[in-house]
Amino acid sequence: MKISGASQAVSSLGVTAVLPVPRVSLVIPTLNEAENLRWLLPRLPTWAHEIVIVDGCSTDGTPDVVRQLCPDARVVVEKRRGKGTALMRGFEAATGDVVVMLDADGSMDPEEIILFVAALMSGADFVKGSRFIQGAGTVDMTLIRMLGNRALTVAVRLLYGGSFSDLCYGYIGFWKRHFPVLASDCTGFEVETILNVRALKSKLRVAEVPSFESVRRHGVSNLRALPDGWRVLKAIVRERILPSLRPSRTAPASVAAERSAFEGSSTS
Repeated sequence: MKISGASQAVSSLGVTAVLPVPRVSLVIPTLNEAENLRWLLPRLPTWAHEIVIVDGCSTDGTPDVVRQLCPDARVVVEKRRGKGTALMRGFEAATGDVVVMLDADGSMDPEEIILFVAALMSGADFVKGSRFIQGAGTVDMTLIRMLGNRALTVAVRLLYGGSFSDLCYGYIGFWKRHFPVLASDCTGFEVETILNVRALKSKLRVAEVPSFESVRRHGVSNLRALPDGWRVLKAIVRERILPSLRPSRTAPASVAAERSAFEGSSTS
């Protein structure tokens, strides 16, 4: 089923209501991911508002592959290093109502994007993928990474509350209007943790959706389990001692308020 500008919902009285569908921006950081993009780009949903590729000066022709397979995609060149830097640049460039970030290596299923959008339309402010809830899974985690992720997840629960089942996973979606309270200056893989923690600190309504992680399709990951795990732990502690962030001024008080605000902006 192709989604256009609106979706239909049937009430208990049998009356069909037309609900607007938000414009969805897909943000994908890349660094020498040409071969993986040949698999990923054709599988991205055609109903997405835009695809934002943030490229870290690849030398394998990544931008050329993007222009060849997805001419309408926006390629943003980021000369500074790091996944965190690339994502923040992509979030700033996104023009949609909703932002969904995913990796370029083919480990995340693009068909799951609709789950993030549906959860946001149902009232969530921030949605994260989890590999450890019903219907999810992973075939790309070593024992040391799994144990480390579990320990860090428990640490966030103890320090910030919430009920996260998976912390270090980069499949995330949120309403673009909440970007000011999620933005950070982190540069590395700890960006995923920073986003999750700041969502909690800002009192955003957080939801998890199941996600299945496959293996990287081509190349070798830049992730280093121990050094990057240490960076994540330091980020968790640093965020805990920083002054609390104010809740997003645009965070609605209820699902009804969320829908009303979005519908109002759609008709203006």
